[in-house]
Amino acid sequence: MSRPLIGVTTRNGKDADRHPTTVVQHSYINAVTGAGGVAIPIPCSLPEDILMDLYARLDGILFTGGGDIALDHFAGEAHPRIDGVDPMRDSAELTLLRSAAEGGKPMLGICRGIQLMNVALGGTLYTHLYTQFPNALDHDYPGHLRRMLVHPVNVDESSRAAEIFGETLLTVNSLHHQGLKDIAPALKVAGHASDGLVEVVEMPDHPYAVAVQWHPEWLTDQPSMQRLFRSLVEASGNK
Repeated sequence: MSRPLIGVTTRNGKDADRHPTTVVQHSYINAVTGAGGVAIPIPCSLPEDILMDLYARLDGILFTGGGDIALDHFAGEAHPRIDGVDPMRDSAELTLLRSAAEGGKPMLGICRGIQLMNVALGGTLYTHLYTQFPNALDHDYPGHLRRMLVHPVNVDESSRAAEIFGETLLTVNSLHHQGLKDIAPALKVAGHASDGLVEVVEMPDHPYAVAVQWHPEWLTDQPSMQRLFRSLVEASGNK
């Protein structure tokens, strides 16, 4: 049996000579590969017709972490901490996510990916948790602490996510300063941090659409996180 092709979204960057680059961390690629899939980076600089041609050939999509989503796409509060906005990436990923939602293509969102899923389907975000979400935990740990477990996530035992993880109490890393506020109508909340912030969502009426706020690609030594990536690959192979 051939391995499912899993598209992995990327960000725009520049090399040492300031030439434009397409960037994705190896951790995402390794997580997909380790789960039995073939990771296919999706350049967000592609023209829309070519982007959709690539989309049609993919068996599933992983929406990766990264910078903040522009306020053009949701009703959010302007804040000086908003950073890393990339209109080209926003446009490409919103197009892909809405297409996957409508077409039933399996998808997994990670960090920015859960925020993207919520925004794409009509939800909103807290644009800076520490000024907008009372009694928030520290969710914004430095990038070199990606493997540090910092807070629990309680998963709804009746959710698809609980079945995927095989557990209802997870301990996760955390590298974000924004979070889900108003939840899109098509989404079901499936897990919370101990401060009440939404950390897991899923689309009940979709073959496979799950998103998490932490970074499981850095925690693949945990069986629960292995099961998450394996479930994406398996769903993509069964589509």
